[in-house]
Amino acid sequence: MGGRNNKRKQHLPLPIELEKATGKVTKAVYDKIKHDQVRDLKKQTAALKQAASGSGRKRPAPQSQPTPKKQKQAAPRKPAAAKPESEEEEEESEGEAIMADDGPDGGWDNAPLESDSEAAGDSDESLDEFDSDDEIVTQQPLSLLSDSEDEDEEQEEEDAGVESYDEYDTDGEESAVTFRDMEKRSRKLDAKRAEDAEMADMELQEQDQAVASEREVFALPSDEQVEAEKEAPLDLTQVQMRIQEIIRVLNNFGELRDPSRSRNEYMAQLHRDMCFYYGYNDFLMEKLLQLFTVSEAVEFFEANEVARPVTIRTNTLKTRRRDLAQALINRGVNLDPIGKWTKVGLTIFDSPVPVGATPEYMAGHYMIQAASSFLPVMALAPQENEKVLDMSAAPGGKTTYCAALMKNTGMMVANDANKEREKALVANIHRLGISNAIVCNYDGREFPKVMGGFDRVLLDAPCSGTGVISKDPSVKTGKGPEDFSMLTHLQKELILSAIDSANADSATGGVIVYSTCSVTVEEDEAVVQYALTKRPNVRLVETGLDFGRPGFTSFRGQSFHHSLALTRRFYPHAHNMDGFFVAKFKKISNKIQVGEKQIVPAGSGAKLKQKKKKD
Repeated sequence: MGGRNNKRKQHLPLPIELEKATGKVTKAVYDKIKHDQVRDLKKQTAALKQAASGSGRKRPAPQSQPTPKKQKQAAPRKPAAAKPESEEEEEESEGEAIMADDGPDGGWDNAPLESDSEAAGDSDESLDEFDSDDEIVTQQPLSLLSDSEDEDEEQEEEDAGVESYDEYDTDGEESAVTFRDMEKRSRKLDAKRAEDAEMADMELQEQDQAVASEREVFALPSDEQVEAEKEAPLDLTQVQMRIQEIIRVLNNFGELRDPSRSRNEYMAQLHRDMCFYYGYNDFLMEKLLQLFTVSEAVEFFEANEVARPVTIRTNTLKTRRRDLAQALINRGVNLDPIGKWTKVGLTIFDSPVPVGATPEYMAGHYMIQAASSFLPVMALAPQENEKVLDMSAAPGGKTTYCAALMKNTGMMVANDANKEREKALVANIHRLGISNAIVCNYDGREFPKVMGGFDRVLLDAPCSGTGVISKDPSVKTGKGPEDFSMLTHLQKELILSAIDSANADSATGGVIVYSTCSVTVEEDEAVVQYALTKRPNVRLVETGLDFGRPGFTSFRGQSFHHSLALTRRFYPHAHNMDGFFVAKFKKISNKIQVGEKQIVPAGSGAKLKQKKKKD
């Protein structure tokens, strides 16, 4: 019983002074103070009675009697000392006058709780009962009472027409919520509603202004202004804002255009502004703007201003990706798999040591390689014990990947026309433990005369590099019409050489993969279309890559073979990797039908078989 009483005493309300300081005056505390006042008044009355009995004077009887309350049945008690009837009436009147006070200005959140002595009408007994454990329980919040006591109190409150604590204590706090708190909360809610309504009006006005501004006609600069800007260019912020305005107009040209200006005029101004803002020459800007819508063109140019993530390829001849990742994580490297499309790639986000100087790198456990250069090897899909040619192999990323897929079986021929670049190729072959590779230095256009009959041929052709501008910003101004003319001519010769080097009679292969790190149609679809025209003994097949955009089948008046939709394009703004193009051919015959004659190109393997038959 002592533990129970102590536990109940821990929940006694704070003194009235502290409750007032915090702005909360609960009914339990206020009621306790009123009873204390009644007790003090009784003491004063007793002292006055003694003084009156000594002097022979009597106090006048009260004029009115208090309204009787609903009494609560109490246990029988010993009768107290008899008192004069007038004195008892006077004490009850004064005590109930105090208890009938309206309470604090803010009120309290529950009805007055009658003590056992008041309910039984025993107002003449001592009020020291409030200091006992039983009376303390009656002053606790309803949540601390037993079920039977809850029912009694709720019944009394219902009879008196007063709501219970729980209807106000909506926050689930231990202490009861007062009417004063409710008023504060109500004022806060009203202020919040007014603020929300004001914000809603402001947002509506902003939307109306935005719609109105979108309806405004953007005025292109005049010819005089364009000439003046050549002498004194605008700052980059002004140019950027004008680019955005022109794009907005072009995206809704019918409604937002200036009737006196044509679309070509808007495009010409956009072309000038983007050349100035991004730093491209006129020729390359024109090429790239033709590939995309104006909005996507901006995304492409912005992506070229940001470096692509550093990626590495696990050398499966020496380790597994899981073990390599754990070893690098132990060195403090922050990494993640590149994506679901590759099982050997890792993206390096942060490294406390250079990625190209770790013991794992020196041991040949991985190769620093762009994610986009995984794609042509994955499309080629070399098999074990095959004869594979990498026609432009340096610095060796794709060659070593092919050798790893072949598990160091068969023969891997790595050729490159640049003798200086072959030094890095040889170094990487040794570091990664490649033992089935042959390195040679020939012009790829003449390679079928040197060696032929390959099951698979990979040609990652030299290109303008418009897909890797983030790595080589000099492409922006360093490539012109002469470069594209020379490169496309070289690419067409190399792709015919690659096709002629493959053997259509291979049991597992006869596959040629053509790839570039360029996004221009002249170097991609146009070259593939040329190969299909000059070598009708090949056809395009699925690349095996389940992402990327399909190649163009028509472009600005040019029509390509419908099978060019099987090729794949990759963009930095769409795939977060370097711009790339991949096409996969299947050679169906070693003979080329030219009119009534059949030509067998050198290096195809068919010529060797014919010689053996003659011998």
